Amino acid sequence: MRCASPPSLVGQTGAGRRVARAIAIAFALAIGAMSSAKAQLLPAPAPTPTPGVTIISSDISVNQAVGNLGSNFLERFTNQATNGVNRIGRSNPGGGGASEAAEAPKFRAWVEGYGISSKTDVQGDFAGDRRTTYGGVAGIGATVSPGINIGLSVDQSHSKIDVPLAFQWATLDLTQVGANFSIDKGPWTLAGAFVHGFGKVNSNRDTGVGFAVANYNATLDGGIIELDYYWMKDEFRIVPKAALEYVRSGTDGFTEQGKNFFLVTASNATAERARALIGAEVGRYFILDRTILDLSAYGKFVDNFHQSFSPVTVSIPGFQPVTVQGIGESRYGADAGAAASLSLSNSFRLYARYDGRFREHFESHQGTAGVEVRW
Repeated sequence: MRCASPPSLVGQTGAGRRVARAIAIAFALAIGAMSSAKAQLLPAPAPTPTPGVTIISSDISVNQAVGNLGSNFLERFTNQATNGVNRIGRSNPGGGGASEAAEAPKFRAWVEGYGISSKTDVQGDFAGDRRTTYGGVAGIGATVSPGINIGLSVDQSHSKIDVPLAFQWATLDLTQVGANFSIDKGPWTLAGAFVHGFGKVNSNRDTGVGFAVANYNATLDGGIIELDYYWMKDEFRIVPKAALEYVRSGTDGFTEQGKNFFLVTASNATAERARALIGAEVGRYFILDRTILDLSAYGKFVDNFHQSFSPVTVSIPGFQPVTVQGIGESRYGADAGAAASLSLSNSFRLYARYDGRFREHFESHQGTAGVEVRW
């Protein structure tokens, strides 16, 4: 069997610098409300090395990837209901160029594509990973009564997960179905989203005398609730935000297939995470002839106050079974991003967005481009 167990602290210094830089960005955007949390952004210790983790590193990576994709979809979906462009469009469809009494469109539909690049550092016997994801989203929403909005969306993605230090790789095809709502009351907005996901995993491991492969299923469920306050002055806005998010992911047990040499059997695995997010969006729109250009940026402080992983039993013929745990995020971190939106009319909008996730042992960068139609 060829597999590696590299030192647990590799890359920690570089990751610390990236986290510090990301936190500085996030705090600058999140105004004074976030400054009191700055002292808490300390690196979390790496998990205690657990024998047997390396041989199922790709399975651990898959479970983490499923949870992170669920979080990404929840936060993007909630953003569809709470970002400044949509909020202004609901209360003032002309974006400053029409009266408050102008009637806003009651329905909207959107299509977007995205790409994600992320990596997890080496931690104990976990060999680290690199992931690339490409996906597409389609959604539809409606204003069912003044100030009350609902939506449905579907996300389809394909991920490639590489664990080169452990000679493993896997693919994940994940479908997510979600519903969201928002309630506007004066400057306040309460919004939430719920998601259910299911997918297929194909994993490969180089045993040294051939390849061991496995096929199994993955699932996830999650929800988020967010409260925003919209403060606007002419074309400027500042929007403090606070949210709670919960995601639970799982992968089925599997037995590898291939040449009968160190083939692994692993039990099913589950992971759950609850987090608080506190931050702010800042933005400004510009009226250019008959179009509206909106620019915004945001920063959030993230507290993963609860993370739990089920034990996984790993069995190899001729060896005693080993129980291992999953790999989580550091408790504290930061999210930061920026967006540009171009409304060509009251019914048609183009937009692009960047989202960054920064943790002590994890980093993710996502780009999104989409089109929205209202009627």
